[in-house]
Amino acid sequence: MTAGPSCHIRRAAQVEADVHVPVAIVGGGACGLTAALMLSDAGVDCVVLERDALPSGSTALSSGFIPAPGTRTQRAHGVLGDSAERFAADIQAKAHGRAAPALVEAYAASIGPALDALQERHGLRWMLLDGFLYPGHSVHRMHSLPQKTGASLMAALQAAAAAAGIPVLTQALVDTLVLDAEDRVIGVDYSRPDGSRETLGCDALLLACNGFGGNPEMVRTLLPEMAEASFGGHAGNDGSAILWGEALGARLRDLGGYQGHGSWVTPQGALMSWAVMMEGGVQLNREGRRFHDETEGYSEAAVHVLAQPGGIAWNVFDAPLLALARGFPDFCEAEAAGALRRCESVAALADCIGCEPSVVQGTLDAMRAGTPPPDGRVFARALQAPYFAVKVTGALFHTQGGLDTAPDMRVLRQDGASFANLFAAGGAAGGVSGDAVWGYLSGNGLLSAVAGGYIAAHTAAALIQSTKASQ
Repeated sequence: MTAGPSCHIRRAAQVEADVHVPVAIVGGGACGLTAALMLSDAGVDCVVLERDALPSGSTALSSGFIPAPGTRTQRAHGVLGDSAERFAADIQAKAHGRAAPALVEAYAASIGPALDALQERHGLRWMLLDGFLYPGHSVHRMHSLPQKTGASLMAALQAAAAAAGIPVLTQALVDTLVLDAEDRVIGVDYSRPDGSRETLGCDALLLACNGFGGNPEMVRTLLPEMAEASFGGHAGNDGSAILWGEALGARLRDLGGYQGHGSWVTPQGALMSWAVMMEGGVQLNREGRRFHDETEGYSEAAVHVLAQPGGIAWNVFDAPLLALARGFPDFCEAEAAGALRRCESVAALADCIGCEPSVVQGTLDAMRAGTPPPDGRVFARALQAPYFAVKVTGALFHTQGGLDTAPDMRVLRQDGASFANLFAAGGAAGGVSGDAVWGYLSGNGLLSAVAGGYIAAHTAAALIQSTKASQ
């Protein structure tokens, strides 16, 4: 497809390795660690191989919010009308029906039990974000740890893995998958920081490693509209899983799908919560005009923002919305870095943006009008002085396309048959956002990571246990 990291397939009848485990997991993010914890619960040993010195991945750079229906936490908050079916309908509505139906159904049904298992068996204490609805969700179902950061989610998963005694081998860069003549994975080769190489034998392999957002050549080829966008994801998203899949003749899916974000604070390089837009904030371009319906979603907003003069916009809001924003650690970090501008009047706001005061005044007046603007957004109230503004651009966060999988997370061949013991989930696999930026429903990234890891672990555990029983 395109240039990328060194990714190889090695054929062998057997592997010579000092260590052999039932399941090897490539990638120590939310997907890999969730799978490892579920395997541990099932009594199946595994090893997690992580390229970095400390597992982080895309999860640590995210807000750490996970949508799920029917959880204990949701019920405790009095949200009783949600279901896997309703969640699946919301996913497909956002994707215009172009998300893989079998995966949508599998993820929607599994994510609730996955979060409950992480809470009940591994101490992750979820809270429900019920102050507002994220774009595309028909009910409050977004879960978070109290710290409201992806870094805290990763820390909790790492602590749980350590408590369960799960080996997480860091600074282990996997570059080669070892398969026998029948296309069964029998091990992986990886390099260490000192240049030495090691091999780990396994009975099953889960690729929980990455997408391709950190591979500029793949982005230019597959997502040309994001070629010049800021990248807010993890550098390890180098497309390894896709390149291994190509070498194996695996089927790929939805390579045009990705999560963008139209609220990447510039030049500070931080994320501003889209909750401010959903609750009445607006985005203005350099002319002081609105240019899209902000409530449609933050992913497609990235494309709208990048299409504006200079590829920038200003998030404009007022004091009540500032109070909401300050409830999110990412915004507080951006504010501490000097991103927030306070404007006492329309004239001061126009001066901040660099446009004519009359244009900004007309934009703000339109929010008070009785008739909806051309984009159809209806505002509950107009913004009031003092105004606050944050300069933003559009960014690419992570890709949503990858290896095609069956609903049990087995990787599929070109003909639709499954590899016997090769699994993919999270960023390595195609998600449930369809093949375009606008198909991304808030939280789809961590949905596929956690639900995919949960499902893959159960399938792999059943495979290992059935193999043992037949021996």
